[in-house]
Parts: sequence; structure tokens; C-alpha cells
Amino acid sequence: MYKKYLKRIFDFVCSLLALIVFSPLLLIIALLVRIKLGSPVIYKQERPGLNEKIFKLYKFRTMNNKKNSDGILLPDIQRLTPLGEFLRNYSLDELPELYCIFKGDMSFVGPRPLLMKYLPLYNQEQRHRHDVKPGLTGLAQINGRNTSTWEERFKYDVKYVNNVGFYMDIKIILQTIVSVIRREGINSQVTTKFTMTEFLGSESEQK
Repeated sequence: MYKKYLKRIFDFVCSLLALIVFSPLLLIIALLVRIKLGSPVIYKQERPGLNEKIFKLYKFRTMNNKKNSDGILLPDIQRLTPLGEFLRNYSLDELPELYCIFKGDMSFVGPRPLLMKYLPLYNQEQRHRHDVKPGLTGLAQINGRNTSTWEERFKYDVKYVNNVGFYMDIKIILQTIVSVIRREGINSQVTTKFTMTEFLGSESEQK
């Protein structure tokens, strides 16, 4: 019952309240991004959601548009600004995802929405992560976040899908708040700027 009906009610009510409560903070961040990075303030990207249906994910922009001599964008790590680093540090860049939750494209808790290019790379078990709506946070995020391997993250995603419940969601939300405050699991094992290595498929995952 919770998974089918109450979870959406919880998401709608809480996202609406959060958008109202955090509206001053959202405005301040938007102004800072506009001043420091220019336009656009919001970063938009298509991501696969429930049943692999495509939706638009919204985040605050954290990188500049610097290019090399050939006119090609520099690597992400070179374009991440101090403001962007701060926003990612405390997950403030993800606040616009509250709108995605309000719309119904996302949930507060669920597997994180990943890149479109990863869809063909999932094995049969990993594909079950799309049996529920993607989340602002999830079981994988409170168990290592960017420090865990892709295989570990997907196992947590599928475990969540098979055990969705109100108490689990509340536990994940509370543990996420603690992790963000403590800045736990921000860095991956390979990179140092809040990102995971690229997923290349289960057989060729980078270690």
C-alpha cells in the first residue's frame, strides 16, 4: 500500500513543503550561480526514470564552460568551480530535484537517476533499479555514496527495490542528512571531486 499509494502522497506533500521552506535558499544559490557562472543557472539533462521512461533532471550548475584551444570543453574536474565544489560538497546543487519530486518524476528515496548511456550496459538484475522511481537519495547513498563500486551500488539499488517501505525510507532520509552534514562518501576511490568513475558495464567495470 505504501509503495503503490502513500509513497507518492508523502513525496508530493513533503516536496511542496520543502520548496516553500527552502525557497529563500534556492533564490540565494540561484543568484550566486548567476553571478559566478552566468547563465543558465539550472543544469538540465535527460535521465531514465520509472520503467526507463525519460524525464528531465534539474540541478544547479556547478561548472564553467571553459574550452581548450580546439574549442572542446575541458574535463569536468577542470571546470568545477569553488562555488560548484561547495554546492556539491553539501549536495546543495541537487535542491532543484525537489521540483522533479513534486512533478512525480522522482521520489525522495530510490536509486539515483543515472546517465542515459548506461541503459544498454545494465545486466538483467541491475535493470530492476528502474522498477521504482529514481530518488534524491537511496540505499546506495548511505552505504558508501561515491566511495563504493558500481557493482556495490547496483546491489543496494536492487535491494531497495525489493524492500520498499515507509520505515526504510525514513531511515534512509535521516541517515542521508547525517552523511551530508559529515560530508561522508563524497570522493570516489579514483577521482577526488565528488564523481564516480564511468560505468563501463558489469564485465569491464573500472576498479
